[in-house]
Amino acid sequence: MTTSVTVYCSSSSQCPKEYFDAAAELGKGLAERAITLVFGGGNVGLMGCIANAVMRNGGAVKGIMPRFLEEREIAHSGITELHIVDTMHERKMMLAEWADAFIVLPGGFGTLDELVEVLTWRQLGHHCKPIILFNIAGFWDPLLQFFDTLAGQKLVKPDHENLYQVCSSIDEIFGIIC
Repeated sequence: MTTSVTVYCSSSSQCPKEYFDAAAELGKGLAERAITLVFGGGNVGLMGCIANAVMRNGGAVKGIMPRFLEEREIAHSGITELHIVDTMHERKMMLAEWADAFIVLPGGFGTLDELVEVLTWRQLGHHCKPIILFNIAGFWDPLLQFFDTLAGQKLVKPDHENLYQVCSSIDEIFGIIC
């Protein structure tokens, strides 16, 4: 049973509106199902949007932020728990350890880093938690094509698609984690 989900996503406030709408809908759904959101701890961009939606709907939110990012990502003080850690490595380990599943929304380099890390850990057998790419408006399509290129050139196993699932709706996501 899924009791907590780590969501990786953008801290940018300049994302397309449909990304914000989807983040808010996902946050509401997590709260309604009593699934704790674990995230990077920021109060901006998609991170702030999903955290606010969970809180608005009576859910629980745990944020994890390294000290050096407190001001840059604007630490979210209105959540259930905010943990300030010393390093990015510590943050990433806690984000992974506290999750029963991972959901990856659109994001930039940091989101890609987190996605590839949990994919690699799953490939190596470090965990067997679901990894879900929330493919809002086809955002992940180019990356999925690149993964196929890696497999085609024998750089990853042909069954690499078993490491993750791709969903384009909230219902699909909750069908996997609930």
